[in-house]
Parts: sequence; C-alpha cells; structure tokens
Amino acid sequence: MERADRAPVSTFHAAGAWGPVVELGEGAAHHASVKRLSVGDPVRLTSGDGRRIRATISELARRRLVVSTTGEALEEVPPLPPVELWAPVGDRERMLWLAEKATELGVSAWRPVIYRRSRSVSPRGEGDAFREKVRARMIAALEQSGGAWLPAIMPEVTLDAALANAPAANAVLLDAAGEPLHQALSRFTSHASRSTLQLALGPEGGLDPDERESFLAAGWRLVSLGANVLRFETAGIAALAIIRSFHW
Repeated sequence: MERADRAPVSTFHAAGAWGPVVELGEGAAHHASVKRLSVGDPVRLTSGDGRRIRATISELARRRLVVSTTGEALEEVPPLPPVELWAPVGDRERMLWLAEKATELGVSAWRPVIYRRSRSVSPRGEGDAFREKVRARMIAALEQSGGAWLPAIMPEVTLDAALANAPAANAVLLDAAGEPLHQALSRFTSHASRSTLQLALGPEGGLDPDERESFLAAGWRLVSLGANVLRFETAGIAALAIIRSFHW
C-alpha cells in the first residue's frame, strides 16, 4: 500500500484560512523531524475552531514545513456540548498537566480561579506569560489527540468575580459531601437543551468554609467522586471523563 493511502500519522495545528498549500513554522518542522516524517507522508491539519483536513507533506526543512491540501475534503467537526472548567490557580506544572488532559477530553473553556489558598502557592500559574504556556500545552494536546476544538482560555479571576458573572444552571462543585457526580448528571436537562456545564475544582488544601458557602449561595450543586481526597488535577480529569461518558 502506498504511504499516501495510510491514515494520518501526525496532526498539526494551523489557525486561520487554509489554501491549497499551507506553510507551518519551525515548531511543526521540528515535530515532523522527531516523528521521522518525510516528503509525501500524510498528515492532518486542525484549526482549533472545528475544521480538520488531510494533507501531504510537500516540503520539509529544518525551519519550515509545507503541506498540500489539494484534492482533500474539508471536515467540519461539530463542537461537543460545552463544559467550562474552573481550575484553581495553583502549582504551575500541575495546572499545565490539567490543561493538557482537559483538552484531550474536549473541555470547551478554561477559567482559572484565585482562591484564598492560591496565594500561598509558589510558583503558581498566573499572568499573561503563564496563559501562553497553557495555550501551548493545549495546542500540543490537540495535536496529540487529533481534536478539532481548542479551549477558550480566560484570565484568572477571584472567586467572587467568577461567581458574579456565571449562571448557576448546570454548575457543579466537586466536594466530598456532594452526591455522586453521575447521579447529578442524570438529572440535568436533556442533551438538546443543555447550557454550558460549569465544573469547579477547589484549590490545593481545599476551600475555606466561606468560599464553599459562596458557591452554595450562588446555587451551585455539590457533587462527589468518592471518599478519597484527590489532587485537584486528578479530580478534574476524573470528573471530565465521567461528564463526557454521559455524552455531555
């Protein structure tokens, strides 16, 4: 079988409009070299806004990767039901790991929330430079998973500011005292009418009592993943996997 007839061996993120020839940057060229790709090999492009297309490498140099999409059909991928993850501002590496895995699971939006205990973490993930790192990690995860949608990345906000601007419909906070997450999901509205599901994770060390009460006063529902105390990144991934298993 010819190499061009094989399934794509690698996916590259390329934002914007695509013509018959698409030039990618140095990072893509390096990735192609690491994967031992060569001219004539099939790849796939993903836009991050719902478009994918197969392509063929037409030129590969140290700092340049050029692919041809000639004759290939554009694939329009519908978005999954929206899930907005409220990630606690905390340890940088743990936040980046969560951002990567959340992208693989198709999270729609990433909202970092500053809790009282976030202030004591160092080094913590916040600021414009860190958001760029989050975006880079998400792009890498999108390419690895072959996804079509890149999560929206929002600047970090305090809990009070986040709650003041968020509807409480379909909003859940992970808490050991809550009902099992799968039971709560089964009672939410039908798939066709679902609004964005908001999933909040507490910070390292847990929520202060008044922060928990703020969620409850705003109408959020407490949900649980079981009796064990989980790191926030572990809890986030476990919860997202359950949510997506419900075809949310």
